[in-house]
This record gives sequence, structure tokens and C-alpha cells, in this order.
Amino acid sequence: MCTDLSMRNEAPLQNRVLPTGEIVAIKERGLLMGNRGGRFHDPMTRTLRQTRRPTQWSTKRWISCLTAFKDRKRIVMGHSYTELFFLDEVTALAAGHRPCFECRREAAVLFLDALHKAGVHQNTARQALRVDDVDALLHGERTQSQQHPLPCPWQNLPDGAMVQSAKRFYAVRNCVLYEWRPAGYQATDAALINQSAMSLLTPPSIVKALDAGYAPVWHNSCAT
Repeated sequence: MCTDLSMRNEAPLQNRVLPTGEIVAIKERGLLMGNRGGRFHDPMTRTLRQTRRPTQWSTKRWISCLTAFKDRKRIVMGHSYTELFFLDEVTALAAGHRPCFECRREAAVLFLDALHKAGVHQNTARQALRVDDVDALLHGERTQSQQHPLPCPWQNLPDGAMVQSAKRFYAVRNCVLYEWRPAGYQATDAALINQSAMSLLTPPSIVKALDAGYAPVWHNSCAT
């Protein structure tokens, strides 16, 4: 939702999100940006605030946004919220970020519809399904564990779900595993992956939304 007005030849800032949700400093920016509800960096040093470990979120509202919206201009990691960047929406969902209701409203509505169709908050009418409830649900799944047991063989996971094995990340698409890398995906021979050590990265409720038909934005390196 912004254009970065910071110096182009500076060292990379710590604002790129891995599928695990960890925020690292690498040069690639990706297709989407987002935030975690506010500022958790020092605007003077443009680094994440240091406690016993760098603070990685401000509130439960974790969203993914467009990189350009209404000609807004901003200095990344300046005096506003902490801007984050994702390879694509598949990565953002794995990290627990839902679509923004301002710059990605159509996607956000479809996401809530998919959650409701999947039976998440099934006792709540679609019109009464509050974003705050969804944010609280996803935050609970994020903080419970960065990795979840596989609910089924990976071949039965919906397109857009991400798994991890031996510190490598893989996205599922058309029953093929694509290895996630900072600059894009690469098709992988699943027989070479230790599937017994495989865990689910994408929060369970988001997997249900994917299974119910929510279609995320993919990086163009992942062929259909």
C-alpha cells in the first residue's frame, strides 16, 4: 500500500517475512506488503525493537496489502507502522496474514466467505462474522505454534497450503510441491523430501479457507 521512498542503495531492512512468520533482512521484496497492526521498530535506526529477542508484532491484526494504493508514498520503517513484505499471498497466509479490508477489500470479503463456508465460527452468521474475531482466531493459531501437525497427507492439502521439512518450505499446487525461496519457487521431487518430518506451516483455519475455495495470489515463478 505504499511506494518506498527510502534510499535504494541501503543495506536491506529487516522487513521481509518468511513462511514461518519470522522477519528477516534480505533484498527481495516480493508482490505484497503488509503489517502487524502498528509500529514495532525504532524509526531512528529502522530496526526491530530489541528485547530478549526482536519484537515481531504489535497487535493481533496481521494483514497483507498491495504495494501500491491511491498513490500513497511513505518511507519504509519510518515513523508509521512497520511495513513488511512477502514473496506472494501464499507466503503471507502461511505466516498468518489475512487480506486487508482497505486496499484488498474484494479478496478480504472472499476470504471471510471462505472461512464461513468452511465452518469457522460456524455458529455466527456470515454478516455477523467480525474481523476482530477472525484476527483473534488466527493469532491464537500463530502463537500456539509456528508449525502444526499435518491433518492429512500433503497431497490432500488444498492449493496454497505450505509445509516445512528439514528447514525448507514447500507450497502445494496441483499435487506438486514447490520449494519456497526468497526470489521464487522451484518444483521439487517429493520423493526426495523427508515426509515423515513434514509439518504444516499455514494456520489450520486458513487451510480450511483455502480448501473452501479461497484462491491466493501466487508468485509467477510457480507454474499453474
